[in-house]
Amino acid sequence: MTKVHEDSPVLPPVLPTRQDEVAAAGSEFIGGPLGRYARLGGHWLNPVRVVVLVTLGMFALGMAQKLPCYNWAWFRGAGSQYTHACYSDIPHLFVVRGFADGLTPYFDRIPGDMQFLEYPVLTGLFMKVASWMTPGSGSMQHREQMYWMVNAGMLMVCAAVIAVCVARTHRRRPWDALLFALAPGFALTATINWDLMAIALTAAAMLMWSRSRPLAFGVFLGLATAAKLYPVLLLGAVFVLCWRAGKWRAFGAAVGGTAASWLAVNLPVMLFAWEGWTKFYTFSQERPIDFGSVWLLISQRSGNPLEDANTYATGLTLLLCAAIGALALTAPRRPRFAQLAFLLVAAFILLNKVYSPQYVLWLIPLAALARPRWRDFLIWQTGEVIYFLGIWFYLAYTTSGDKHQGLPLEGYQLAITAHLLCTLYLCAVVVRDILLPDRDVVRRDGSDDPSGGVLDGAEDVFTLAQTPKAPQDAAPSEGQRVDWGARPGE
Repeated sequence: MTKVHEDSPVLPPVLPTRQDEVAAAGSEFIGGPLGRYARLGGHWLNPVRVVVLVTLGMFALGMAQKLPCYNWAWFRGAGSQYTHACYSDIPHLFVVRGFADGLTPYFDRIPGDMQFLEYPVLTGLFMKVASWMTPGSGSMQHREQMYWMVNAGMLMVCAAVIAVCVARTHRRRPWDALLFALAPGFALTATINWDLMAIALTAAAMLMWSRSRPLAFGVFLGLATAAKLYPVLLLGAVFVLCWRAGKWRAFGAAVGGTAASWLAVNLPVMLFAWEGWTKFYTFSQERPIDFGSVWLLISQRSGNPLEDANTYATGLTLLLCAAIGALALTAPRRPRFAQLAFLLVAAFILLNKVYSPQYVLWLIPLAALARPRWRDFLIWQTGEVIYFLGIWFYLAYTTSGDKHQGLPLEGYQLAITAHLLCTLYLCAVVVRDILLPDRDVVRRDGSDDPSGGVLDGAEDVFTLAQTPKAPQDAAPSEGQRVDWGARPGE
């Protein structure tokens, strides 16, 4: 592994316009790449603040994109919100999940088939807090509009937290967070559901890990898992990397913090509203294949209902996670934490029984840290935008009756395929960076793992790899000494 000596000077931030041809070309809109003699620092508008401002601006654009639905389409039949591609779960669930009637999630039964709220506890709390801030008088349409607006304000705060955390996780690469801030998928899907809260907690956890604070990492990760299930996958990445580096104390602290914070949130509901608490897990288990999944594509093309899709999805996800773990142990250099985290979450998404459009948000911050190259990022985002439009136009087609306005089934299948292929492409590029570390742009300055915390620069204790070699393109900056680690005993 790379070890940067303590006597190494503090290096300036990495400027993407000097490394990335797409970023350099895009900078022409604001005067071009930063010059050689430009003075860095000394201005209140530092990189983190710029990223936050851009994030808030893109979030506001996403809210504006929802205006047709906010003004009328949510309330005049299903078809209009699909043709305008501005659907959101938030106003609808305000009514059908009992928040408009003051019901308490998990404790009070909901009229209808669902009976209890089908979201994890911390997300349910988020939804309930937003309902407390929503006016209790006026027409139902006005209350739904206000509920969406209150949630949008709370989610905007979450987006700002994500921007700060991503910008600070890689100390020398704050500008990489612009990948998150400017992602089309972020603007289009930020207010569809409540995912940004779990993503903000996950981003905070990754920041804590990069600062060598494994217990705090675990606390934030446990809270994120109490809001959405997928963040727990990051423990798998930590496990494999700590195994290779022999950092078992850090891994134990991470697991302990995760378990403690998850239990602190869930235990009160488990004890006093067990049936309501289990609804999320039973619903996830029993849910049939649904929109956007590879299983739906296979089922539609083959005519097979795939009644055992849950078993297939679970088994293949475990196999793919095991393969990612094997990759981490056999790679010539220990992979970066962000790379493994991205691959594990992507595997879960690709093989899940459903792919809702907002799930792209789970991957955007991880992609910005795992593969901060605009070309690859935009290729992936193109597939996600195609899918975003495809699902709404397909739903418009299915709800338009004999008019058949929208995208027919074959077009929707192509949209699913675009999403799958573009995600696989980005995964393949990240895997290539792991197998050929000299292609990893983050490591080209001699860095090891800026998001790795206790793992950054650590020697390997257990590895199945051959003797690691210095990447050909990793030329350390002037004045910086770098040691390339070898396996124990060599």
